[in-house]
Amino acid sequence: MRLGLALPTFGPDARPEGVLRVCRTAEEAGYDSLWMGDRVLAPLVPGAPYPSGDGEMPRAYENHMDPLVALAFAASHTTRVQLGTSTLNGLWQPPIMLARSLTTLDLLSQGRLVVGLGLGWMPDEYTAVSVPWKGRGARLEETLDVLEKYWTDDVFSHEGPLFTIPETVVGLKPRQRPGPEAAMSCQAA
Repeated sequence: MRLGLALPTFGPDARPEGVLRVCRTAEEAGYDSLWMGDRVLAPLVPGAPYPSGDGEMPRAYENHMDPLVALAFAASHTTRVQLGTSTLNGLWQPPIMLARSLTTLDLLSQGRLVVGLGLGWMPDEYTAVSVPWKGRGARLEETLDVLEKYWTDDVFSHEGPLFTIPETVVGLKPRQRPGPEAAMSCQAA
């Protein structure tokens, strides 16, 4: 059995000292991984109920860090634990940018990145980042195609219904081959 801790990237402990404290504790206590989720906003009146409990979004989500920046910070303060996104809303940025960010994080962490991508549950967040809510399943499929090509092909192009990437050389490759480990999760982001 492998055990992990959630990084305090939501709520009152979402600050450098809180993240650093959990990083050090995890390494010293022998935990295997550190995890974080992804939120971009906390609307006063969400367009959809929170998917668990009483439907109210936890107040901790009102204070949230960027997941990839926080994982890069954690990578710089750890040497052994895996660093994972329990669910990263991978559709909120263009897939070529996501591929570059995840590859960079995998390299900076010396191959300790675990990627869990999800679709999210709140239409308001999609509105805030100018990404359509409708068709997000197809968008995720195409994003995964781009990630795979970026990580495995030295030269690639992509022509899909949502994204077009001209033929390009990709010299930056993740340390983990063929790409960062995938987190298996059924969570909503």
